[in-house]
Amino acid sequence: QVQLVESGGGLVQAGGSLRLSCAASRDTFSVYSMAWFRQAPGKEREFVAAISQFGSTIFYADSVKGRFTISRDNAKNTLWLQMNSLKPDDTAAYTCAAKRNEPTRRPQQYNYWGQGTQVTVSS
Repeated sequence: QVQLVESGGGLVQAGGSLRLSCAASRDTFSVYSMAWFRQAPGKEREFVAAISQFGSTIFYADSVKGRFTISRDNAKNTLWLQMNSLKPDDTAAYTCAAKRNEPTRRPQQYNYWGQGTQVTVSS
């Protein structure tokens, strides 16, 4: 089992940047594919980005492609999401998630979740 703790959320103006972090509790971090999801009030959870165990496979939601970058450092047991050119529509609670084997876009296939960090983008 792995525990995940996100940080880095906050309030930012449209066009600004934020970098989210997700710290994992176990040194076996590298066995897990990782992903970021987000959920805005009144909306369903939405896939944002995913990365395979050693970073060879990365993919994004169309809505964030070209603006967000997912990365990881297995030696530091840490996942990041660099968010640039933020828009008010990016406002949501962002959560990292982990699963064994290949990454997917489906939240129901992820076994471990953090508590989330709030990102608010003002216009």
